[in-house]
Amino acid sequence: MSRDTVDTITRSTPLEERITQDPGRFRILTGDRPTGRLHLGHYFGTLHNRVRLQDLGVETFVIIADYQVLTDRDVADDLTGHVEELVLDHLAVGVDPARSTIFTHSAVPALNQLLLPFLSLVSVAELGRNPTVKDEIAHSRQAAVSGLMFTYPVHQAADILFCKANLVPVGRDQLPHLELTRTVARRFNERYGDGTGIFPEPEALLSRAPVLLGTDGTKMSKSRGNAIALAASPDDTARLIRGAKTDAERHIHYDPQGRPEVASLLLLAALCQGRTPEQIAGEIGSLGAAALKRVVTESVNEYLAPIRARRAEYARDRALLRRVLREGNERARDVADTTLAEVRTAMNSDY
Repeated sequence: MSRDTVDTITRSTPLEERITQDPGRFRILTGDRPTGRLHLGHYFGTLHNRVRLQDLGVETFVIIADYQVLTDRDVADDLTGHVEELVLDHLAVGVDPARSTIFTHSAVPALNQLLLPFLSLVSVAELGRNPTVKDEIAHSRQAAVSGLMFTYPVHQAADILFCKANLVPVGRDQLPHLELTRTVARRFNERYGDGTGIFPEPEALLSRAPVLLGTDGTKMSKSRGNAIALAASPDDTARLIRGAKTDAERHIHYDPQGRPEVASLLLLAALCQGRTPEQIAGEIGSLGAAALKRVVTESVNEYLAPIRARRAEYARDRALLRRVLREGNERARDVADTTLAEVRTAMNSDY
């Protein structure tokens, strides 16, 4: 773990205090690739936090990273459908387009133009060492690794810096990307800023929730087919949880290191019930994995019921989804155009 990563973890608590005291000082960039519906790992890892920060009064930009779909696959299948599904998921969990800007990569040309000068600020070796890129390559659906895969972290830097976000909610697996963004911002300021800070060096706000495992015992992921989507029906949720990997030990107790699959199910039930995993485990005890899965199923379905109801209501108004995107894209373009103009001036290319 790098020194920046350790420092980030240490700063999380005082950072939360600063946000609470003066939320107007912060601007957030966060988002997802439109490769499928969002799932419980997304919700407890980041979506719930986006809504919390929005409600505190933090200015929030949510990017639907449609261009980045191609980082680990050859074709972007049903891109329009996936984009609309992401908008639905965000509206359903409480992201308010009147207070948060929801937009797409492809609709903001000035954002993407930042990629070229930013690429000049990092080395090939730095990109190749990025552990998140290595993991993405390992799970890539491409016949061969594309150049876009290696530039992915720099494109994410453009996502963050186009709006001069100074706060990025992330999981620990995304910290290397944010460290590179901070490097890009610092190097641009040093090379072109003439002593002034054109770009902030954004801080990481680490998720409070540990990583949830998927039904196969690995990290929950859309691309691995092991996730419980927010939009899943109660019956589908029950089926997926029944098939979740556990272990042979009958007595249920919370041991994240020794029994990760069981611990993840306990954690999921606890998050839905607002209790601790130890409390859930104590009630199940020797009743075994079948009882654990029943508790998890009931907890998840009860928790998601209002979210699913709102999602179904929004889904009946596709014109609303397009309007949310259109208005968000317009706001994002205005911000990106202003930032690109500053960059051109700083680089003496404003002609």
